[in-house]
Amino acid sequence: MSGKSLQIAGRRIGPDEPPYVVAEMSANHRGDFQQAVKILEAAADAGADAVKLQTYTPDALTIDCDRPCFRIEGTIWSGRTLYDLYREAAMPRAWQPKLKRIADGLGLALFSTPFDSGSVDFLEQMQVPAYKIASFELVDLPLLRRVAATGKPVILSTGMATLGEIDEAIGSLREAGGSELALLKCTSAYPASPEEMNLRTIAHLADTFDVVAGLSDHTLEPAVPVAAVAAGASILEKHLTMSRADGGPDGRFSLEPAEFKQMVQAVRIARAALGGVHYGPSEQETDLRRLRRSLFVVEDIKAGEEFTAENVRSIRPGDGLHPRFLEQILGRPARADVARGTPLHWRHVE
Repeated sequence: MSGKSLQIAGRRIGPDEPPYVVAEMSANHRGDFQQAVKILEAAADAGADAVKLQTYTPDALTIDCDRPCFRIEGTIWSGRTLYDLYREAAMPRAWQPKLKRIADGLGLALFSTPFDSGSVDFLEQMQVPAYKIASFELVDLPLLRRVAATGKPVILSTGMATLGEIDEAIGSLREAGGSELALLKCTSAYPASPEEMNLRTIAHLADTFDVVAGLSDHTLEPAVPVAAVAAGASILEKHLTMSRADGGPDGRFSLEPAEFKQMVQAVRIARAALGGVHYGPSEQETDLRRLRRSLFVVEDIKAGEEFTAENVRSIRPGDGLHPRFLEQILGRPARADVARGTPLHWRHVE
């Protein structure tokens, strides 16, 4: 299979396919299993292809420590400790196999972002069809190698990463057996502004690393995912919540169900509209070609009378000679009488 295509749960993903839309649940379950189920149902109703979870424990990500370096600053979570945030956001592992069964029944692929080797082992038991690596874990090369060793497709977010770091991550994945890879342009700001998106990077990622490329979008601007598809995105990942007013760690940069559905429709229309390189009439234009201009006799002409700019004009419809022949015809005599409104042909010209 080409580097610029992959498959997740039987769905082919690549530049020649409709955008693969992933609904990121993240912490929007807010500790309520039924809320998580509602998000699955909303994703399916919106037309998403997949739902992504996050699989971790706070102890796998950090330690419970209140020292300054463990405190978050400069984000919507400022003032909290890492451990406190991850403890709130974590999804109980007992939920995840149940959610996968529900997702299967809804026709959704369900996979997850693991943050440690133990989470990979757990997700392998769940038989997830793919893995997502978060931007912050792009530098965790042992984790990347563990995920690649599963042989499953890997989607890697590239927020904050330099080109060299991405190259190192891709090398680690490929050396460990990762053959189906995708890179997502990501701006790790929550929420992100459109001015920070740099969507032209999507095509550069695809060409530089010979992979499927897409966007992990943390903006709330509906134009951004559409522009991403126009810029070459084959995958779109977007957070989904039942209501931003519900709050939660990720609520402020998540779409509500109606917004998510509109986004899915918009990006699929955008992809269909891009089409391919094409010249000449489309199927719907073919019948309209006859309404183009052509040469018509616009005044009655007697046999032997010359064709002039007054009695021959280029007008609609297109039943007469091509307008390119007008100069060749002017000044030549008519072979027979020609009535006004006759499409001009060579048989009329002496």
